[in-house]
Amino acid sequence: MEEIKTPEGGSVIKIPIEDEVKQAYIDYSMSVIVQRALPDVRDGLKPVHRRIMYAMDTLHLASGGKTKKCATIVGEVLGHYHPHGDASVYDALVRLGQDFAQRYTTVTPQGNFGTIAGDPPAAYRYTEAKMSKVTEEMVEDINKDTVDMVRNFDDTTDEPAVLPAKFPFLLCNGTTGIAVGMATNMPTHNIREVASAISAYIDNNDISIEELMKHIKGPDFPTGGIIYGRDGIRKAYTTGRGKIVIRSKFTIETDKHGRESIVFTEVPYGVNTTNIIKRIKELVRDKLIEGVVNANDESSDRSGMRLVVDLKKGAITKLVLNQLFTKTDLQSNFGVINLALVPQEKDGEPRYDQLDYLTLKPNYLKPEVLTLKQLIQHFVSHRDEVITRRTIYDLKVAKHRMHILSALITAINNIDEVIKIIKESRDTEAAKLALEKRFEFDDEQAQAIVDMQLKRLTHLQIEDLQKEIKELQAWIDYLQDLLDHHEKILQKIKDETNELAQKYGDDRRTEIVADEVEEINVEDMIKEEDVVILISKLGYVKRISLSQYKQQARGGKGSNSTTLVEDDYISQLFIASTHDILLFITSEGKAYWVKVHEIPEASRLSRGSHIKSLLAVSANEEITTIVNFKEFTDDQFLFMSTANGVIKKTCIKEFANAKIRGIGAIKLDPGDKLVSTILTNGNDELVLISRRGKALRIKETDVRPMGRAGHGNKGLKLGEGDELSAAIRVEDSSSILVLTEKGYGKRARFEDYKVHGRGTGGQRVFGNVDNKGEIIGALSVSDNDEIVCMTGQGKTLRLKVSAINIQGPSSSGVSVVKVDEPDYLVGLDKIANDEKDKKE
Repeated sequence: MEEIKTPEGGSVIKIPIEDEVKQAYIDYSMSVIVQRALPDVRDGLKPVHRRIMYAMDTLHLASGGKTKKCATIVGEVLGHYHPHGDASVYDALVRLGQDFAQRYTTVTPQGNFGTIAGDPPAAYRYTEAKMSKVTEEMVEDINKDTVDMVRNFDDTTDEPAVLPAKFPFLLCNGTTGIAVGMATNMPTHNIREVASAISAYIDNNDISIEELMKHIKGPDFPTGGIIYGRDGIRKAYTTGRGKIVIRSKFTIETDKHGRESIVFTEVPYGVNTTNIIKRIKELVRDKLIEGVVNANDESSDRSGMRLVVDLKKGAITKLVLNQLFTKTDLQSNFGVINLALVPQEKDGEPRYDQLDYLTLKPNYLKPEVLTLKQLIQHFVSHRDEVITRRTIYDLKVAKHRMHILSALITAINNIDEVIKIIKESRDTEAAKLALEKRFEFDDEQAQAIVDMQLKRLTHLQIEDLQKEIKELQAWIDYLQDLLDHHEKILQKIKDETNELAQKYGDDRRTEIVADEVEEINVEDMIKEEDVVILISKLGYVKRISLSQYKQQARGGKGSNSTTLVEDDYISQLFIASTHDILLFITSEGKAYWVKVHEIPEASRLSRGSHIKSLLAVSANEEITTIVNFKEFTDDQFLFMSTANGVIKKTCIKEFANAKIRGIGAIKLDPGDKLVSTILTNGNDELVLISRRGKALRIKETDVRPMGRAGHGNKGLKLGEGDELSAAIRVEDSSSILVLTEKGYGKRARFEDYKVHGRGTGGQRVFGNVDNKGEIIGALSVSDNDEIVCMTGQGKTLRLKVSAINIQGPSSSGVSVVKVDEPDYLVGLDKIANDEKDKKE
């Protein structure tokens, strides 16, 4: 630092700007931490709350008296104690009177103090308030030198550095506040449990937190609710930080038409019920919650809280509840941070010199994160000091009174001499001096005698005086005994706290459930059934219950299954269980997956939803293949085949992270496309079938597993103008079913096809493809299976496999579906006989 002399003879010290800014910010931070945002661990109050309570006491706003305009209270606080804005004072005053914000209100309000629905309080010129009985407990004995008094901001009066706080405010009412670089968020508790824990701590200072938790079960919020799990509570109490999960309490009501409504009667602490209703309506509007008709807040003073969610007829109540808890504040987390300002010790003794506090020196009050035991310990220590100082004060007053009474008794016993001395004295001062000399009185005793009224000389008055001396001596002995026996002061703390629990105690409002919050499995709520998944060329997707399709005979025309826009046609048809995972692989070789039940259900004639509302598919991607399975495992593989005859095998577990944003599945050569994806076990035999009627049977073990980025290997050797159409697994007691675009089909025996090596041309599987159409798909089927096939214009046919004959390798099949040009078949899938029996 450099010192520079000014022309006037003064000096200026040059300081680097970064040092000055750093120090200024530190000073500001300490101001916010100590004087605004954090509570004192002893009385549990921030400065603004302490000043409000003290101002109400000085205004004599007793709980049994009349209320006074809040403007008067705010003015008193601002004028004498709080050098900040009026809004901050009034907001703090209002919060102290809100029964949904405070477990035990410390202000008795008159007028509109706001609501849990978020309605703001009326202006302070309209509202009135007075102290509650709890506040009277907070300021009791403040005039008995129980706490340090410090000068206010303009040095015109005194204010308490901390309140006597007989009531354990911090534990019972909690607090919240954001300082600079730190924050506090402490929950509310039940006074009965807190008093019990304080007594247990006083009886055994070495008590563990686990033992204290037998007394304090957990937070008890003014708005009720249900706490799920004790782990968060235990962590908060043992470390000072933890997350507590709170759910709303509800009942189910049914009207005369059989429609159900969920009625929420309690909500998590600190949430806004208007925002909850608004959020539910937004979710219903955006179709992010299914089964909800409407939501309304029907709360009133008479009925209490009633947030009513009306359900559609047939809606699954448990599923709707799970969605509401997941997506709204009907379930919320309370993040506990037990941060408070703790007095620091000096030379082994607690410091109560508030000058350090007012000058913001951090060595007096230090922010600390506290455990449950430490919170109780600091409260007991504070009450210990308050009661000790109160006892010392009462003893001093009692001894002073005894000192005067002893002089009065002496004077009465020598009344004639006293009267003679006073009568012979020239003035009052001379009389006092004479009395002091004669009876060895001090100035106060002599003054009391000369001020004594003649009526005190009556026999009755003398007896009263003697009785007072006797009672006063007993009081002095009691107070001295308290000071001589510290354990009796501790017992006093217990008695006073238990007395508070009897006066203000009530039953616990917040229920605690031992189990962690139950995450409802959505699939448990979804009926498991087979559904048909339809995807059009333009990307519309829907699911339809399989029961909507009636079985028809071979050669039928089928029934309409969708309404298509112009130039659109059905490109994929798939059958799966509602509990399955559907893995989509696109023309660009990317994989995506969703659960089947997440695909919107639609009627047979509706268009459905666009695939881009479910998956993050790019504009130039098309869904080319779909495969369904139950879960991602290490022992199952995706066997992919492309139009150019390339095959690739990849473990399905590598696709677990695909979900809706997708990951690469296969690297395709230019002009190639994926045509088939099937699920295999790693050691199956497979048949590759081309559009021109060729079939190649290979062993899966000849195809090595590859990562997602691999190109694959050569599978079927294709002729000029031919493409791979399908790949199927060889299954026992099954046959090959092939279907052409013109509606012809046949079944062939697997044993008619011998195993060959990869890259060979295979054998004939269908004869006259030029007249009867190229093969558009193949399945491995058994006699009892059924198939569903669909045309590009959305006509669907369901029929039994047994209606299609088994023929030799070179035969050209029979008519399966009557297709009128220019329509043509685009896909088929099967309903397996064992799955159908299981559902039935």
